[in-house]
Amino acid sequence: MTTDDHDVLGRAAADLEVAVRSAVGALTPLSAADWSVPAGELSWDCWETIEHLADGLFAYALQLGPVRPPLDHFVQLGWRRSRPDAPPLAISVDREAGPAALVEVVEAAGAVLTAMVRTAAPTVRAFHAYGVSDPEGFAAMGVVEALVHTEDVVRGLGVEWAPPTGPCARALARLFPEVAVGADPWATLRWATGRADLPEQPGRRAFDRWHSAPLG
Repeated sequence: MTTDDHDVLGRAAADLEVAVRSAVGALTPLSAADWSVPAGELSWDCWETIEHLADGLFAYALQLGPVRPPLDHFVQLGWRRSRPDAPPLAISVDREAGPAALVEVVEAAGAVLTAMVRTAAPTVRAFHAYGVSDPEGFAAMGVVEALVHTEDVVRGLGVEWAPPTGPCARALARLFPEVAVGADPWATLRWATGRADLPEQPGRRAFDRWHSAPLG
């Protein structure tokens, strides 16, 4: 690993750590709220949305784990839906344990992915449905998942929130290279993922996919 590679993965891991910490900080004070309400404009409720977040962070970590990471499939888990419109999940938390227990799982899953990014070789490649990716890419995907789904939930619970801009800007540059970051990276990230309008853009963007493959 060159010094530049070390710096890139170190920065990616640090951004993921900040994003997860910010998400946990936003969600923890809301543990007494009713998480069965819809999460923003999603068809999932707030509980399902954060289960999906924890699931995604953990699944990304698993992709980087094998000696020969799979290039044509996700590491196989027992994905199940609790209802037809719910997200498919391998990780679920008993609702009787309460939101604080679910947020704890998010924090733990984020720590596992952060550790994998910090220790993976920069040459590692692993499957993602949007394109075979590298550790930096999986870190950026974790950042986006953490931030946009936390925002889905806090909006559903009637709270306004904005995360640190640095991770937003770098995740945008990595996963949405066709999008100009602009003066407000968080607003741009929300627009890029189909969650908000931007004054300088002609209407709401319909999110399709991001650019998982390594840039360049």
